[in-house]
Amino acid sequence: MNIATEKLLDDLVLRTEEIIGQAERLKELPMTTLNQRPHAQAWSALECLEHLNLYGDFYLPEIGKRISERRYPRPASIFRSGWLGNYFANSMLPKEKLNKMKTFKDKDPIGSSLDSGTIERFLQQQRQMLRLLMETRQHADLNRTRTAISISRLIRLKLGDTFRFVIYHNQRHMVQAYRAAGLAL
Repeated sequence: MNIATEKLLDDLVLRTEEIIGQAERLKELPMTTLNQRPHAQAWSALECLEHLNLYGDFYLPEIGKRISERRYPRPASIFRSGWLGNYFANSMLPKEKLNKMKTFKDKDPIGSSLDSGTIERFLQQQRQMLRLLMETRQHADLNRTRTAISISRLIRLKLGDTFRFVIYHNQRHMVQAYRAAGLAL
């Protein structure tokens, strides 16, 4: 995938702003609705958001650290996705019928005791994501800046692919959260 850097960043900002709006709407629901599971093995809406919080705990500091290093401070005009990063990102895009994926045990929130703080934490992370996207416009090259991934610090993705993966993953689980709460997006 080749795309103008500004166009990609604009798209990622828009997606993140939509996610924030969706999370704000979830705040209006009663805790019983947010904690109900569609079935015993499925996540509740709050468990979906907690899963995203657990990923955010890894990716947001990792992205921030790589941007702050400013090894490649001049952004390239075109972002060229790597084959592995493109695969990971595209596999996270929400589809009409979400395909099931196994999650890592340390990122599985099932059975956690969750409350409205879960949504607040998620919103804080999304606002931080917006700040990182804005900072990237001035201080990082989406192609040459590389980040570790949560499953292995040995595998590194282009910053643009990492942003795409995390934000698409957020969208995917927001769809799941809305379904768990009995809402449509």
